[in-house]
Amino acid sequence: MVYFQFAFAAITLALIAGAYLARMNFTAWMIFVPLWLLFSYCVGAYSIWGGGFLFQMGVIDYSGGYVIHLSSGTAGFVGAWWIGPRLQSDRKNFQPNNILFVMLGAGILWIGWNGFNGGDPYAASPDAGVAVLNTNLCTAVSLLTWTCMDLIFYRKPSIIGAINGMITGLVGITPAAGVVAGWGAIIIGVCTGIIPWISMNIAGKRMRLFTHHVDDTLGITHTHMVAGSLGGFLVGLFATSEGCAAFGITNPGGAIDGNGKQVWLQIVGILFIVGWNAVWTSLIMCFIKYVCRVPLRMSEEDMLIGDDAIHGEEAYCFSDDVDGLVPTITQEQRAHDRMSHDAERIKVLVGRDVEMGNGSGNSGEHGKIDGGEVKMD
Repeated sequence: MVYFQFAFAAITLALIAGAYLARMNFTAWMIFVPLWLLFSYCVGAYSIWGGGFLFQMGVIDYSGGYVIHLSSGTAGFVGAWWIGPRLQSDRKNFQPNNILFVMLGAGILWIGWNGFNGGDPYAASPDAGVAVLNTNLCTAVSLLTWTCMDLIFYRKPSIIGAINGMITGLVGITPAAGVVAGWGAIIIGVCTGIIPWISMNIAGKRMRLFTHHVDDTLGITHTHMVAGSLGGFLVGLFATSEGCAAFGITNPGGAIDGNGKQVWLQIVGILFIVGWNAVWTSLIMCFIKYVCRVPLRMSEEDMLIGDDAIHGEEAYCFSDDVDGLVPTITQEQRAHDRMSHDAERIKVLVGRDVEMGNGSGNSGEHGKIDGGEVKMD
C-alpha cells in the first residue's frame, strides 16, 4: 500500500513536468519537486484519502481524479504562467518525434491504468473488477468521441488526437471507476471526449491566456485538469449506492439515486484542490525565484540548444563530435549562430539574390534557403 501511494505521488510530479518542458531550469525543478510534494500534494491526498476533512464531508475520489490529475493539471497551468512560454520557434514547430513510439507508450499506459484503478480497493474484489471494466469502457468511448470530433472539425482523424481522447477518458473515469455503473462510464467517456477537446482545440488555440501567457507544453491543463474535474463532477451525478457500498464508503450514491448533495460536495472538492494547488505552486515558484535566487527559466542559449542537450545527451546523434558528456559542437554552434548572427543573416537574405547560379553562368556558387539559413555549395 505504501508503494502504491508512492507511485501515485511520483506520477503526479511526472505529469507536472509535461507542462514545463523545454524551458524550466533543471535546478529550479529539483527544488520544486520536494517542496510541492510536501506542501501541495500530501495535503490534497490526505484530505481525501487519509481521512481528512474532504473525506469526512463525503467527497468521492475513487482513484485519484482529484488527488493526482486535478492537482497536477492545476500546478502545470499555474507553473507554466510563472515560468513563461517556450521559444516562439519551438511553439511553431512542435511536431511529434515518433508517432509509433507514442502509440506504444499509449498502449502501455492504457494497460497500466487497469492496475491504477483496479488496484485501488487493495483486493481482488468485485469492486475492482467493476473498476477495470468501467476504465476500459470509458476510455474506448472517449477515444472514439475525440476522433469523431477531429473528423467533424478537421475532416480527418488523428492518431495523436485519438491518444489525447484515450488519456482524457482514463483521467475522467479515475475518480468514478468503482462507484458508477457501466452506462455511467459510457456517459463519462462521451463527456471526456468532447469537453477537453473543446478546451484544447478551441480555448487552447484562441484564448490569449493560452497563446501568450500559459504555455502548457503537453496540454496537461486540458487532459488532466479539465478531464479530472469533469470526471469528479460527474461522480456526483452517476455514483450508485451499490457502487459506494462495494467500495466501503457510506455515501448513498449520487444524484441519480436521489442524493443531489453529492454534486455540491464534488464541486467543493474541486474548488479546494484547485485553490490549494494554485496557491502553493505560486508560493513555491516565488520562493525559488526570489529567496533561493534560482532562475525559473533556462538561459536563452540553453533553450536554443535544447533541454536534452544541456545535460550532455541528445536523442539522435549523427556526427563524430559527440563525447556523451557535453552538448555537441554542432548543437552549441547552432545556438551561438542563432543568437549572434540573426541580424546579419537577415541582411544577407534581403540583399542577395539567393537564386544566383540558376540563371547565370558566371558563378559556380548556388545559394538556397534551407530552414531560414542561406547555404552555399
